[in-house]
Amino acid sequence: MNPDLTDWDEDLLPEPEEAYQDLVRALKRKSGFGLFFVQCTPTEADRLIAKLPQDIPHKKVAALRLVEAIDNLYARVAEFVENKQVDVLLIKGLEYSLYKYEQRTFGEITEGQFSNLTRVPPILNHLNQQRERFRDDFPICFVFLLRSFSINYLIHRAPDFFDWRSGVFELPTTPAVVEQESIRLLHEADSKEYLTLTNEKKIEKVLEIQDLLAEKHQTESRKASLLCELGWLLVTAEEYEAALTSYDQALKIQPDYHNAWYHKGFALRDLKCYEEAIACHEQALKIQPDYHNAWYGKGITLRDLKCYEEAIACHEQALKIQPDYHNAWYGKGITLRDLKHYEEAIACHEQALKIQPEFHYAWYGKGNALSDLKHYEEAIACYDQALKIQPEFHYAWNGKGNALSDLKHYEEAIACYDQALKIQPEFHYAWNGKGNALSDLKHYEEAIACYDQALKIQPEFHYAWNNKGNALSDLKHYEEAIACYDQALKIQPEFHYAWNNKGNALSDLKRYEEAIACYDQALKIQPEFHYAWNNKGNALKDLKRYEEAIACYDQALKIQPDFHYAWYNKACCYALQGNIEQAIENLDKALHLNPNECREWAKTNSDFDSIREDERFQVLMKE
Repeated sequence: MNPDLTDWDEDLLPEPEEAYQDLVRALKRKSGFGLFFVQCTPTEADRLIAKLPQDIPHKKVAALRLVEAIDNLYARVAEFVENKQVDVLLIKGLEYSLYKYEQRTFGEITEGQFSNLTRVPPILNHLNQQRERFRDDFPICFVFLLRSFSINYLIHRAPDFFDWRSGVFELPTTPAVVEQESIRLLHEADSKEYLTLTNEKKIEKVLEIQDLLAEKHQTESRKASLLCELGWLLVTAEEYEAALTSYDQALKIQPDYHNAWYHKGFALRDLKCYEEAIACHEQALKIQPDYHNAWYGKGITLRDLKCYEEAIACHEQALKIQPDYHNAWYGKGITLRDLKHYEEAIACHEQALKIQPEFHYAWYGKGNALSDLKHYEEAIACYDQALKIQPEFHYAWNGKGNALSDLKHYEEAIACYDQALKIQPEFHYAWNGKGNALSDLKHYEEAIACYDQALKIQPEFHYAWNNKGNALSDLKHYEEAIACYDQALKIQPEFHYAWNNKGNALSDLKRYEEAIACYDQALKIQPEFHYAWNNKGNALKDLKRYEEAIACYDQALKIQPDFHYAWYNKACCYALQGNIEQAIENLDKALHLNPNECREWAKTNSDFDSIREDERFQVLMKE
């Protein structure tokens, strides 16, 4: 018995029995073909199936339970009743044939919109077209046990069939059943399971929650819980606006419902409304200061805003409250990686995995930090572990592809990117990664096609604009390349790689002064970017400003002493100046770092023509 019921409410309890008796009387009176529609919950349907044969013993009652989508009910009925005497056929599960073809958004479903239906599920077309055959071939009373959703669907999309109805009955649910079903649904709720549900299963779950919300015996406190559950289900379907509506309805009922504030914060984060999301988490913490989930939610959102130190403080607060909260260890780990504290990040992910060994996100996070440390083999082992746990985890396929590319295993990398794209075709990072691997294999046209695909999905993805520019430069399409770099810089003006690459393209067009301006811009953003110092030196060398060029190479070597390009280019400058001693000394250092590549360059480079006959140069070429 529901403790919130008043004496007046008690007087309403016989209603379900009265509705049921009306149905029994109608079936007793009806002989031959008839169509009855009973609106009820699945639980009430099961009770009716068990009870009805006892209450009309003079009629043969059978039940056809559909457990999957079908397109042809006539054939199923014909098979079911063959060689049987059936007077009344109860049909449960027609909904499965509607979920599969539901074309409305989840938001429209929750609002009960039917006016914009553009497709008719095959089962309803079938019922409309075959009603005469049902009447002529089956002298049976058909009783469809349906949710309110299905009744509305029939009214709007199978009107011909529905018009032949002999009766429509609504079986109100008792307060005890409402309580029992609500508790069951909330107890079974599993946020991880929701992520793996098919679209049809999500629709089924949404409608089940809606039915319970609509019950007149539903309590306000359970309504708030059900609305919060509905919100999370809508988030997993990426229906964020509809989810926010559910959370707001829950908070209207129960303003101090901290769990609803927390979930609303995550929905706002998904919409990139970060400041509002943080405000929701803070509201949850105002109500429940030791609510570790909200500290984690606030931390993750602060990271989105690049407030890394504050984010870490939030994760630490969550861990102070709940030391074995693996999500907070993971959140702290990915934020430490943002700060380039890779060893500490790895330690956090390992702590998360100690608590939850099957936490694939932590394996992925650890793999990323190991990749940053250039421990690519270990990183791949982590990605493999993540994929062993969750084979459809496209982020891990992409991460593994990146690590394989860094190991120059480009074909294997491409296979990983393809696997990621098979799972998630709109994953622009994988299109970009595949393009990079194809570029490394000198398949520039194919690479450009991949970058274009990434940009079709995400036009503001500045990395893809930059990489497309690189591929075009490799094809000597320098003007087109510069246009791509400009596009990248329009999106991200501080992207020093694009400034450097634009400088390279301008140098290839012999526009050296413009190139130097680009390198200077890159170095203004990132003074330790040794590639830009080297490339600026090259442009100055081409302008015969050798001393300035050497100063740039020295700056590159101060940052990266084993950068063989700078030693080699410095040797070229000295050779062009006729300084044989310095030319030989610097070339020797370059050859020590990369003998094969530098020796091949020097054999044909005209910069060394003035010292080519020198015995010391010839010795270096033979070693």
